[in-house]
Amino acid sequence: MGVDVFLLIAAGALAGGFANGLAGFGTGLFALGWWLAAMPPIDAVVTVVIMSLIGGLQGLYAVRNAIEFRSQVRFLVPASNGILVGYLCLELINIILLKLLVAGFLIMFGGFFAFRKKLPNLKKRYLGVDVFVGFIGGLSGMLTGMSGVILTIGSSFYAWTKAQRRALVQPFNMIVLGTVLILMVGRGLLTPHIWLTVLIALPFSIIGTQSGIFAFRRLSDHHFQRLLIWLIFLSGLVLAGREISARL
Repeated sequence: MGVDVFLLIAAGALAGGFANGLAGFGTGLFALGWWLAAMPPIDAVVTVVIMSLIGGLQGLYAVRNAIEFRSQVRFLVPASNGILVGYLCLELINIILLKLLVAGFLIMFGGFFAFRKKLPNLKKRYLGVDVFVGFIGGLSGMLTGMSGVILTIGSSFYAWTKAQRRALVQPFNMIVLGTVLILMVGRGLLTPHIWLTVLIALPFSIIGTQSGIFAFRRLSDHHFQRLLIWLIFLSGLVLAGREISARL
C-alpha cells in the first residue's frame, strides 16, 4: 500500500468521522469521495458501513440519556418494512437514478430552509408522518446506505432539543446499518484486506468522531438545527456531484 492510498484512507476517515460525531450521520457522504480514489467501490462501501457503526457507537454513548424507546419504535417498525422492501427490490431499482433523486430532494429541502430566518417548529407529533419517514429511511438505508439523512430531515421539522434529534437518528442509523452489515457478511464481502483498511482508518475515524462530538456538545439547540439544515443541503450537493462526476 502506497503513501497516497494511506493518506486518502486517513483523510476520508477524519472527514466521515467528524460528520458522524457532529450530526449523527454523514460518514459515507463525506468519506466515500476519498475512499473511492483509494480502493474498489464495493470495498469503499463496506468500509463506510463498518466505520459508520464504529463512529455511531461513540455518538450513541454521548446521547445515551436522551434515547426514548417509544420514539424509536415509531420509526423502527416501519423502517424494518422499508429494509425488507429494499432488499426484495435491490436488483430492480436503478440505484444511480435513485441517488440523484435523493440528492435533488436534499438540495431542495436544505436550500429552501438554509436561507430562511424561520426554521420548522412543529410542536405536535404526527404518527403518519413518522411512519412514512421511518419507512423511507429503512428503504433508503438498504438501497443507498443513507438511512440517517432521511430521518434527520424528519426530525428537523419538530421543535426538539439537539439531544432529542441526535438520540433519534443515532440508534436508528446503527440498527439499519447493522442489518446492512449482516447482509454484507452473508454475501462474503468482508474480505481480509477490508480489515486492513479498517485498521488504518480506525484511529483517524476516532479522532474525527470525537472532534465532532466535542463540537456537538458546544452548539445550542437552535444552532444545531441550523447546522443540520446546512449539512442536508451540503450532503445533497456532495451526493449529486459525486454521481454526476462518476458518469463523465
